[in-house]
Amino acid sequence: MKISQRSQLPLKRGSLPQSAPLKNLPEVATQIRRDILEISYRARTGHVGSAFSIVDILVALYNGFLRFPLERPDHPDRDRFLLSKGHAVLALYVALAHRGFFRKEKLNEFVQDGSELAGHPEIQCVPGVEISSGSLGHGLSLGAGMAFAARLDKRPTRAVVLLSDGECNEGSIWEAIHFAGHHKLANLTAIVDYNKSQALGPTKDVLDLEPFADKWQSFGWAVAQVDGHDHQKMTALFKTLPLEKDKPTVIIAHTVMGKGVSFMEGDWTWHYHTPTEQHLNKGLEELNA
Repeated sequence: MKISQRSQLPLKRGSLPQSAPLKNLPEVATQIRRDILEISYRARTGHVGSAFSIVDILVALYNGFLRFPLERPDHPDRDRFLLSKGHAVLALYVALAHRGFFRKEKLNEFVQDGSELAGHPEIQCVPGVEISSGSLGHGLSLGAGMAFAARLDKRPTRAVVLLSDGECNEGSIWEAIHFAGHHKLANLTAIVDYNKSQALGPTKDVLDLEPFADKWQSFGWAVAQVDGHDHQKMTALFKTLPLEKDKPTVIIAHTVMGKGVSFMEGDWTWHYHTPTEQHLNKGLEELNA
C-alpha cells in the first residue's frame, strides 16, 4: 500500500473513531451505481449486476460503522473490510473513492494497462483494499485469521467479510465457519450478498443453500437477516454488532442482482454481460430519473 508521509503520524492505540456518517444514502448509492455503469462501459468489463447488488451494503458499512483513519489507512487498529467476492470490486473502488481513500479521478484507470485498479482486488495497490481476491472461497478464512490475531494481540480490530451466495458452495467457506464458531470470534462479521444468482444460473438450481440460516447457527454463529438494499435497517443492525458477545455474526442480506436498473434486476446473466451503449443510456436514464 502506498502511504503518504502524512500517514506516518502516530495515532493512539485503541483510539480510532467511527468514520463520519454519510449524508443522503440513497443518492450516494445511486451515484455509485452511475459511476459503476459508466466505468464498466468505458472499460468494456462485466460483473455490473454483481457490483450493483452490493452497493447498498457498502454504503451502509461506510456510513459510520467501519473505523478507519484516512490520514493513516494502514493503522494496525483499523477495522478490516474484506471483499471476498472479488469480481464485484468496481463497487468497492467507487465506494472507497467516494469515502476519500483516493481521488475519484483515479477510477478512470480501472483495468487499464499498468493500473493499480485491477479487475479483481489486489492488496498493497490502493488504501482500503485488504486482500487479493478473485478465486472464491478464501475471504472468510482470511477474515477469521485477522479476527483471531486481533484477539491474541488485544487489539480492537473488527473483521467484516462480504461473501457471495454462490461462494458458499465452496468447502473452504464452511471450514472457516467452523473455525470461527469454535473460537467464538465475536469480532468477526460475515455478510452474505444473497442475490440468489451465480455464474451458471439461479443459486437454488446450481446448488441450493437452504436452510441457509440454520446451517450457520449450527456452527455456532449468531444470525440476522436483512433487506440488503435498505440503508436504514442495515445501519441500525450494524450498530448492534456483535449480536452475541461470544459468537461471530453472519448477516444474510437479501439482495437483487443488478439492483437499480430494470433490465438487469434478477437476471443472473448480468454476472457476465458487458454493457453496450444502449445499456449505458437506458441504465443512466433510469438511475437519473
